[in-house]
Amino acid sequence: MTEPRRYPWPAASATGMGSYPWTDPDEAARTVFGELPDLPHLPELPARGAGADTVGRAAALLADLPLEVQPTGWRVARAPGRDLARARSFLSWDLDAVQRHGAAFQGAFKLQVAGPWTLAAAVELRGGERMLSDHGAAADLAASLEEGLRAHIAEVAGRLPGARLLVQVDEPGLPAVAAGRVPTASGLRRIPAPDRVRVEERLRALAAAVADAGAVPAVHCCAEGAPVSLFHRCGFRALALDAALLGRGDDEALGTALEDGVGLIMGVVPGTGPRRGEGLSDLGSTVDPVRELWNRIGLAPEALADAVVCAPACGLAGASPDGAREALAVCRAAARVLRDEPRR
Repeated sequence: MTEPRRYPWPAASATGMGSYPWTDPDEAARTVFGELPDLPHLPELPARGAGADTVGRAAALLADLPLEVQPTGWRVARAPGRDLARARSFLSWDLDAVQRHGAAFQGAFKLQVAGPWTLAAAVELRGGERMLSDHGAAADLAASLEEGLRAHIAEVAGRLPGARLLVQVDEPGLPAVAAGRVPTASGLRRIPAPDRVRVEERLRALAAAVADAGAVPAVHCCAEGAPVSLFHRCGFRALALDAALLGRGDDEALGTALEDGVGLIMGVVPGTGPRRGEGLSDLGSTVDPVRELWNRIGLAPEALADAVVCAPACGLAGASPDGAREALAVCRAAARVLRDEPRR
């Protein structure tokens, strides 16, 4: 019998984190399936405006919790309005494009959604304060996200019947939330950090909901101080991290997660695109942080390309269109280097 794969992606895979600088869903879907054949994903195109941004994409998924756009950002609304209709239209167009270009796709396919704590720090209550400041409101937001994400997974599964879904929960704001660094609406104070048990409970519940819906739960944090141990405890089976921000202090937590079969999606290219001199002509410097980490942890070199996916450190919305395509090409080539030359 063939032993089942330990990871949801093929060896030497590359992927994107979510966002791109384009505005045409067809162009984005065509590029994602063409440049990232082993782990394509649902593109996000924030250049189209409010509703296509990260929070707007989440707003389109929330169940029974309408949001609207105010000058200060997304805010809880009394009833669904045109902002929410626009966000849902953007999502529908993106799904239509992915279905057109990937209807026959067989393999791992990734979705992205803002996590409950990053959303709570970004979305405002009707009075203007952040939802993070109200424990009950933040709990309602997390429950709404959980329900909406289940429905989203089911819809994508129906559109791409041959795909194995991986759901990436984006939590770049979590380190600031957990440290009590999120400012109030006035900017004069900071919102106290939520209880650590509550933080873990919300993340664990969302990871479990993703798994119950038949998808693999993953989490992405491109901020400094990503809580690796917390993510592992909560049941996420893949961690998407910026390789440049990981240090020796993260080795033990990463080693424990890897030994438990958790995969890594490692950001090896900046979100603005490859730096000068660090493109296809110098792949060694691109993958060295990953190889050095693997060497420090002491895991078998031949397992590196199985466990690690190469990706940009964060979304590519800030890159030029050519820079975004180059970033994906570099990630794909870097994944092959990790397979062929796992030792530095």
